[in-house]
Amino acid sequence: MSSTDCEKSESLEAASIETNVASSAEASASIWSRAVDSFRPNDVYLANCLSATSTDGYDMEAAAKRTAQSPLARRLKGRHLQMIAIGGSIGTGLFINSGKALSNGGPASLSIAFLLIGVMLYVVVHALGELAVVFPVAGSFATYSTRFIDPAWGFAMGWNYAMQWLVVFPLELVAASITLQYWHVPVNNAVWIAIFWTLIIVINFFGVKGYGEAEFIFSLIKVVAVVGFIILGIVLVCGGGPVRGYIGGTYWADPGAFNHGFKGLCSVFVTAAFAFAGTELVGLAAAETENPRKTVPSAIKQVFWRITLFYIIALALVGLLVPYNSPQLLDAASHVDAAASPFVIAIQNAGIAGLPSVINVVILISVLSVGNSSVYGCSRTLASLAEMGLAPKHLAYIDKSGRPLVAIIVTTIFGLVAFIAASPKEVDVFNWLLALSGLSSIFTWASICLAHILFRCAWKSQGHSLDELAFKSQTGIVGSIIGLILNVLVFASQFWVAVCPIGKQPTPEAFFQSFLAAPVVLTFFMGYKFWNRTKLVKPSEADLLNGRRDVDVRALVDELNAEREALRQRHFMCRVYKYWC
Repeated sequence: MSSTDCEKSESLEAASIETNVASSAEASASIWSRAVDSFRPNDVYLANCLSATSTDGYDMEAAAKRTAQSPLARRLKGRHLQMIAIGGSIGTGLFINSGKALSNGGPASLSIAFLLIGVMLYVVVHALGELAVVFPVAGSFATYSTRFIDPAWGFAMGWNYAMQWLVVFPLELVAASITLQYWHVPVNNAVWIAIFWTLIIVINFFGVKGYGEAEFIFSLIKVVAVVGFIILGIVLVCGGGPVRGYIGGTYWADPGAFNHGFKGLCSVFVTAAFAFAGTELVGLAAAETENPRKTVPSAIKQVFWRITLFYIIALALVGLLVPYNSPQLLDAASHVDAAASPFVIAIQNAGIAGLPSVINVVILISVLSVGNSSVYGCSRTLASLAEMGLAPKHLAYIDKSGRPLVAIIVTTIFGLVAFIAASPKEVDVFNWLLALSGLSSIFTWASICLAHILFRCAWKSQGHSLDELAFKSQTGIVGSIIGLILNVLVFASQFWVAVCPIGKQPTPEAFFQSFLAAPVVLTFFMGYKFWNRTKLVKPSEADLLNGRRDVDVRALVDELNAEREALRQRHFMCRVYKYWC
């Protein structure tokens, strides 16, 4: 090869290298610019800001349009929604607080309370599913309360729900740091809180797709763990453990099935409500789902299996394996400790080495999962409140990736409260945060039932038929009435326990630690109603148009009839499966 050819070859190689470097730099710059650009305001958000006008009173129609047109990203798939429904709320309430409930009420009270709350929740989520399929709007149940009940009640319910998740976020971070104490790791709690806080922030800054994928993985781990415990529990109860033989109903006979009588049963209700909190996230996530008409009904039906398998059966086995007077459970009644989890105690009593640590890892993952859901639930609720004009307008900021950016930042900043876990007051903080969030779910679920009842009244009074609904609640309006009554009864029983606590004298501190959410909600409701002079929404005047995903009624009815006819041709077992799943 001549020198000229060599020079040409070298120059071509140099040019190629320069091109590759330039292309790589351009790609890096492009990724960086896209990342930066994704944080800029969404075009729909800007349009809503420009079209917003000040009025003398609350403009319900404008609020309904803004929540219906919310630019939240619709990236959740069916598998995400189903795992959120199945495992979304399996966390501290099931794995840790159930120990305190067992100690206070005994195994029979534990099973009865969780069963009743489970039935109530089954009714609630079906009512929510019907509303969410018709109106997959931002804010979900807070929006439904505003649209069908009263804007003042919607304001109270929205802030009640946002505040619930706002305090649950640091609560779960504290619980995660306490969980790690099981291994006696010589690291300050603040270090773990900083790590977990950062991890949850990163997940949520990936947007709704990041939240969905994280919850899919977290929930899958939790589901496998609970199913594994159920199988192991059955073996242990039947005498297959390495330490002792047949257990059966030994602990139901001695020390007994109930503790503290009827009051003990009532005391378990709020623990059960806290454990089930998060199930309603399915309705909140409907606004960010690709096809809510197809995916929401299936996810809603999964709640039946979660109630039956992951709570009722698991806790029934816990009641058979752990006596309510166990010394470790008595510790759980006085402070939060992962070692006092009845799931861990059951395995330790069976003499199975190593497995308690595995369960504790699952508890840690469950706690982080609920913390992740806290940021999601709070940020979406705050953003929808701002879109409805019920919160500072800056919270409605949604970027080009469909993230409610300002609301996420506000939620994560409040999570810094968890750093108080490094102080000797961590137990007090845990108790007061739990008090503020305990009854919030009861208010939310009762509001969903009432909104569904009034929606059905509005649907009928405005000339619509049930055949136009893509998904109908399996329990119907009767189920929502029963659900509302059950919520009121749980609320009343908790008031009794708050006034006359178990095993100690009544004090203002004990009362407010059990009943703090009630005066907070009433203050929000009465304050907003007095200030804005809002009125109850008449069913004949309720907005049934804005936010409806299917507006071509004839096409929808034809499609539903075709689906029902196709299902009638399927095998009986297939129809049964379709009904429940």
